[in-house]
Amino acid sequence: MAYELKLPDLGEGLTEGEIARWLVSEGQDVAEDDPLVEVQTDKTTVEIPSPAAGKVTQILVEEGKVVPVGTVLVVIGGDGTPVALPQKKAKATPLVRRIAQELGVDLDSLTGSGPQGRVTEQDVRAAAAPREGRSEPLRGVRRLIAEHMARAHREVPAVTWVEESDFSTLDLKRLIGTALKACADSLREFPELNARMEGDEILYLDRYDLGVAVQTEQGLVVPVVRDCDKRSVEELQADVERLAEGARAGTLTTEELRGSTFTLTSAGKLAGLFQTPIVNYPEVAILSIGRIAERPVVRDGQVVVRRVGYVSVTFDHRVVDGARAAEFGLAVIRRLEQQ
Repeated sequence: MAYELKLPDLGEGLTEGEIARWLVSEGQDVAEDDPLVEVQTDKTTVEIPSPAAGKVTQILVEEGKVVPVGTVLVVIGGDGTPVALPQKKAKATPLVRRIAQELGVDLDSLTGSGPQGRVTEQDVRAAAAPREGRSEPLRGVRRLIAEHMARAHREVPAVTWVEESDFSTLDLKRLIGTALKACADSLREFPELNARMEGDEILYLDRYDLGVAVQTEQGLVVPVVRDCDKRSVEELQADVERLAEGARAGTLTTEELRGSTFTLTSAGKLAGLFQTPIVNYPEVAILSIGRIAERPVVRDGQVVVRRVGYVSVTFDHRVVDGARAAEFGLAVIRRLEQQ
């Protein structure tokens, strides 16, 4: 008897997944519940087990491919009779199809850049043009980052506000924990920054679960620190360090990566003077902290050396007015400078 493993519904409204890595090969014997494949979603990487014991007779989707929920991924047992996957048909106008035929381009092999994934003339001509250098497919976390950032860029009319902050009295070992607390307390005063757009409505959130951007070898990951308004700086800092370690090790759970209401980012020693971060869609605002260093500043008419950095707030102008974003940023800075 043959068992077909289909890409399951992984919840959270996800409709597709990327085959990140096969853990078995064709001809290999597996036991029930043995791990078969790792699937990358826009939340995390999920390991899918075998539905039955038997021989892996056919692997149908290669690594790096993105397929919809319900697609048959692998066949366990049976006589090895090939299972045919439905062929993807590209969406394109008759003119684009004619150009593709003239240029010898396989239209169905292209990923369209037009509306609803439609293949454009530019897509066809780019595929037909001679290629230079080395290319590699956009896969895994890097693909998800690209899609996420492109969507944010398309849908969010973003504006960035920047101001200087004096970090001289702040313990930099607790920087992120302190900043999370300052953001959460300030978000209580400015609820429109702790919100999201849902169609033609603004949803104001009454929880303060803040994402913290973490750079890993696979790309940028944003684990979520819960209840930032109710916990101490020490508790928040400990949670940040735990989540950052898990992000770099690739051991975070789906729960630890979902549901953020606002995001904080800081590139630490790699940071430039300041950043204009992209809003972490579907959130409506993000705060970043630039490079903190000793600089000459004027205090009480005297030039003194202080530990200074820049704080940036990028916000969705559909939801947040510029004055309110500035007031929020100043509220965060005031709390940072009081540490």
